[in-house]
Amino acid sequence: MKETTRTLNKSKQRDAILNYLTPRTDHPTADSIYKAIKTDFPNISLGTVYRNLTLLCELGIIQKISCGDACEHFDGNPLPHNHFYCTQCGSVLDLEMDNIDFINTLASKNFNGQVEAHCVYFKGKCEKCVNK
Repeated sequence: MKETTRTLNKSKQRDAILNYLTPRTDHPTADSIYKAIKTDFPNISLGTVYRNLTLLCELGIIQKISCGDACEHFDGNPLPHNHFYCTQCGSVLDLEMDNIDFINTLASKNFNGQVEAHCVYFKGKCEKCVNK
């Protein structure tokens, strides 16, 4: 998690968002999170969910994933890891694989700047779509 000097006031709604998001590996959208949280917090607005997700991203507690599908997905795991985007159903999943940090060295070979990180999304069809 990112170090921050900003204090985070306690919020039941924010805690509910985190409790919903943290154990998941399917990376829901803000709308999906909103619909799930609304059951316990009927007065919560989509705007409140977005504001909390933005704050949690800014603090490095969660990640925002943009795969080019016009939806932002959210990941409760802030640590670096790889993702798979299904081009058929649009799901975003964690991809368990060996470490590929050597890609930074490869990228630096013909680049005069300093490569510090990378963002790679793997795309194709997920298991459910392949088996349909």
